[in-house]
Amino acid sequence: MTDVLLMFLKAFLVGGGICTVAQILINYTKITSGKILVYFLLAGIFLQSIGVYQYLVDFAGAGATVPISGFGYLLAEGAIKGAENGLFGAFTGGLIAASAGVTAAIVFGYLNALIFKAKSKKN
Repeated sequence: MTDVLLMFLKAFLVGGGICTVAQILINYTKITSGKILVYFLLAGIFLQSIGVYQYLVDFAGAGATVPISGFGYLLAEGAIKGAENGLFGAFTGGLIAASAGVTAAIVFGYLNALIFKAKSKKN
């Protein structure tokens, strides 16, 4: 029981820490949310390419893989593994690794669009 609670705590602290950094950047800089998203994605790719992000994933699990930096980690990990099969594998490895997550996002987004009616915000 305590192992499960410790796992949740580590995931919450790491994932929450990543999101807190992003929120601080949004609140106190003039960097747009889109640029912050790209920077975090690239940070995940960079940290995995030098072998650091894997330690964070091993420590925090979903706390490190769910934020957008985790998507960068997934792309880099797939490209690294695909590179074992040559240059073409390096290009397609990231796409293969991320295909299930991207497909799920598209399918569930489409289902939500069918179920719920979009409304514009009133000022």
